[in-house]
Amino acid sequence: MTLVFCLFTGLEMIVSDFQCYQNNVQHHTEEISFQRLIVRRGQNFSIILYFKNRGFMLDMDKIIFITETGESSPKEGTKKWGELRRETGGDQIPWIALIKSNGANFLEVSLCAPPMAAIGHYVLKVHIESFQGPVLAYQLGEFILLFNPWCPADEVYLESEPQRQEYVMNDHGFIYQGNKNWIRPCPWNYGQFEENIINICLKLLDKSLNSQVDPAMDCALRGSSVYISRVVSAMINSNDDNGVLNGKWSEGFDDGTSPSEWNGSVAILKKWYATGGQPVKYGQCWVFAAVMCTVMRCLGIPTRVITNFDSGHDTDGNLIIDEYFDNTGRILENKKKDTVWNFHVWNECWMSRKDLPPGYGGWQLLDATPQETSNGVYCCGPASVRAIKEGEVELKYDTAFAFSMVNADCVSWLVYGGKEQKLHRYTNSVGNFISTKSIQSDDRDDITENYKYQEGSPMERERYMKALQKLQPRGYPEHPRASSQPAGPLSTRGGGPLGHNSPTPPQAVSLKLKLTQPAYLGLDINFVLQTFNLAPQFKALKVNLSAQSMLHDGSPLNVFWQDTAFITLMPSEGMCVQGQIQFNSTQQAFIKHQRHRAGWLLSISRGEIVGFGASEVLGEAIVGQLLTMQVIFQNPLWEEVGDCVLTVEGSGLFKKQYKIIIGILKPQSKASVTIKTVPFKSGQRQIQANLKSDRFKDIKGYRNVNVSPGL
Repeated sequence: MTLVFCLFTGLEMIVSDFQCYQNNVQHHTEEISFQRLIVRRGQNFSIILYFKNRGFMLDMDKIIFITETGESSPKEGTKKWGELRRETGGDQIPWIALIKSNGANFLEVSLCAPPMAAIGHYVLKVHIESFQGPVLAYQLGEFILLFNPWCPADEVYLESEPQRQEYVMNDHGFIYQGNKNWIRPCPWNYGQFEENIINICLKLLDKSLNSQVDPAMDCALRGSSVYISRVVSAMINSNDDNGVLNGKWSEGFDDGTSPSEWNGSVAILKKWYATGGQPVKYGQCWVFAAVMCTVMRCLGIPTRVITNFDSGHDTDGNLIIDEYFDNTGRILENKKKDTVWNFHVWNECWMSRKDLPPGYGGWQLLDATPQETSNGVYCCGPASVRAIKEGEVELKYDTAFAFSMVNADCVSWLVYGGKEQKLHRYTNSVGNFISTKSIQSDDRDDITENYKYQEGSPMERERYMKALQKLQPRGYPEHPRASSQPAGPLSTRGGGPLGHNSPTPPQAVSLKLKLTQPAYLGLDINFVLQTFNLAPQFKALKVNLSAQSMLHDGSPLNVFWQDTAFITLMPSEGMCVQGQIQFNSTQQAFIKHQRHRAGWLLSISRGEIVGFGASEVLGEAIVGQLLTMQVIFQNPLWEEVGDCVLTVEGSGLFKKQYKIIIGILKPQSKASVTIKTVPFKSGQRQIQANLKSDRFKDIKGYRNVNVSPGL
């Protein structure tokens, strides 16, 4: 008899391949990097293990994969593992590891994180146990796990592919500014896939107060989009921590960057990161919202930027915005600090809301601008947009405050002789033309109907009363709102009520003030005062007119023009009075306080595109080949403009932000600057440009460029 002994050696690994290119393409992260593994939860990704002495034998070898995130300790929530299987069993473990192919000296494995796994940096390790062999442990490497809007089981799942492309993948867009009569798109470079932005976004989570106080709990909660969105909302502003941006709404930005000068989020986030987490100076609402959009899209949560014109800021929670005027029509500093912003910008993020009753998932309002605290921290939301519309103000988070931004009442008061007299209650002045960029288009979408029923309709009135009744148990004062009738018949909505020498407003007279054309820098302002006598008696009126600067948050500044009109009206007679504010009266006010009034002056045209070493014009932008752009600008003034600086950037086109010193522009002159760059990413791209000077501030321009892949 012959005895044959089979000696099995332990399975030894020599190298692993994370297949970054293939995995990242399948997980829609190739825009971030091809050099490192970045995957999304709830979706398989493949790695290959190469062995030294033999192949993997299912009956003899046992391989356990271990993933670790957060603190390097065995605390619960930081370490997960999955045992290698040939196929999925009935009892699925949190992380799944399946054999994809088994070769002579390699093993291809398919791994999958559960759709509720915590996002962030991970370390992947493997333990190999062989029959009669030692247990060997290897650290394979690091990867990043993100939310997955392509996975139906993920709470941020978005069914529409065009919406996913717009709200996750698009790295540029528009933020709407101005006022309801003059809506202007401001181009913005979100740049969520630019170099190192993913690391900055994850560092932002690590710097949060929650992470500093309890790192293990913070790590365990990072699978929740609700939790992540509140953390990011708090960290974009710096009021409670060393967040990304310092907010400033008063004058004077010499020690930093004016909020209106920024073109994009990338420069802001990189500056915050480079200084070790010191807040960047300065931001206002659109900057806070834009940076938050960058972070949320980078992490994989569908996000869009929303502008609300005539946005209420109700400081005492009674759904009333009080405005005070003197008898010249001048807006007075609000005693309660309630204001109506000519526009306010926030975010909407898409997610399910298992913490709310059914039907309140979908778009959620989040506001990173530090207006009021939420649970002691300057953040706002997520508040269900549907809950706002339905008046369900008791639902989490900050829904009552969000409701007041789009649907509060405005009450105008005349301050005269130390007394206050109510002039009018406006029920439809707050929350107009709520806007966002259209899907895969440069057009503007009006989404006001998502936030409230049509103004003046029974449904809108019912929702307001429901919200008010829900707030009264909290101790807020009652505010009867039976109808939209004014306290008096004076109708003067525009820049505020026109003034009078008596505390009693004129009875039965309609006054409306309208611009005859848009106001542009360098031109006079022409307007018409429309009057109509609604009474059966003769009326002799003295109307005091005034114009003053206002910051976009509704804070009044100095009056720069005043005039008086004397008007006599027969019963049922109407009259139009023409008026003009000359440019020399408005010049300093426009230059210091009004932004983007002259945005039409700046245009960017694509010039010739020249290949390396070639002299022919190719006619299209191509990755890796020289692209020439020309920026054209014009001085509309009859005087010299100095200290002109042009700032240009664009994801996929420029590696960094460029500043070009132009110097002086002569009166009524045109000038141009030629810019050359080499695109490094294909697809639809956008160049954003900003021109500032000592005479007018922050004129915006943009140009879309379609970049073809290189050879």
